[in-house]
Amino acid sequence: MSKRKIVHVVGTGTIGEPLIGLLVTMAKDFGFDEVSFHKRTPLLTDRSKVRELKRRGARLAVDAAARDGFSEIGIEPDLESMEALERASVVIDCTPVGNQNKEDIYSRFTSNTLGFIAQGSEFGFGKPYACGINDKALKREEDQFVQVVSCNTHNLAVLLSTIALGEGPDNLEEARFLCIRRANDISQDGSFIPSPQAGKHKDERFGTHHARDVWHLYKTLGIDLNNVYSSALKVNSQYMHSIWFNIRVRAPLTTKEVLQRLESNERVALTYKMSANTIFSFGRDYGHFGRIMSQTVVAVPSVTVNEGHEVIGFCFTPQDGNPLLSSVAAATWFLDPDHYTEKLAAMKEFFFREV
Repeated sequence: MSKRKIVHVVGTGTIGEPLIGLLVTMAKDFGFDEVSFHKRTPLLTDRSKVRELKRRGARLAVDAAARDGFSEIGIEPDLESMEALERASVVIDCTPVGNQNKEDIYSRFTSNTLGFIAQGSEFGFGKPYACGINDKALKREEDQFVQVVSCNTHNLAVLLSTIALGEGPDNLEEARFLCIRRANDISQDGSFIPSPQAGKHKDERFGTHHARDVWHLYKTLGIDLNNVYSSALKVNSQYMHSIWFNIRVRAPLTTKEVLQRLESNERVALTYKMSANTIFSFGRDYGHFGRIMSQTVVAVPSVTVNEGHEVIGFCFTPQDGNPLLSSVAAATWFLDPDHYTEKLAAMKEFFFREV
């Protein structure tokens, strides 16, 4: 493995592109010597994006068979894809085929790479992780593969930790979530829907993967969230996911106390806005690459407590912002497990306390 600290990102989609930009912009703060990224297909529609990432300092890696195709559209690659993997200290997979890449490709590089990271869709890739939730569960001697959980799973996890679990796991009586998902990202042309579309409850115990994943996330800490359930609804919007939550706790609470707990968590943003478009607009104006890095944005006027034990409200999930934070955190942990939290302090300017 190279003595240089090199982070290699595979994929340039809705998570990959802003992640590369974040890593290369703040490489010095994070302690990275180099950032490279893999682009599979030479497309004229993506040329401007690739050129901009290269201009910022990221090095482009392509498959040997695609090198001529990139040259033909005026982009000269810096590395061949296998060469980039051989040089990498940490690999962050931002594709929907992370598990397949693990089996087919990454398994050949385990001796020269500190760690591999995949995104939320790749269940089973490695230990599930969300920054600030289960950092204590990461073990250098056993965790070479880490799965950053989905953006909505981050949201569920931080709501549970802030509202219910601070007084211990037994304080949570039950939690119900309705994940109201956007149809597609504003960067995507496909998969838009004409009207709201109900999701299936594919998991008998948890409903959708969101509650299942948050259960697995807390299980890494030895906590069994035995009464967590989620549903999903996709709506015809491109802005942000939103979540309706109903969290029942055993120790009585007031609305004021709930809001105080949320306000005290630096990974939680509060807002008096009640629409996804106005929150999204704030992120576009003030976020890094338009992203809000907070793990949730809670709509203050929606929060209420019923009979002292039932916390109800709405919150919004920053578009891919929270997986970006956790991906950076996992990468810095692989490179410097004793001091990675200090290096993440550079990102605090993107943790909005109010939106």
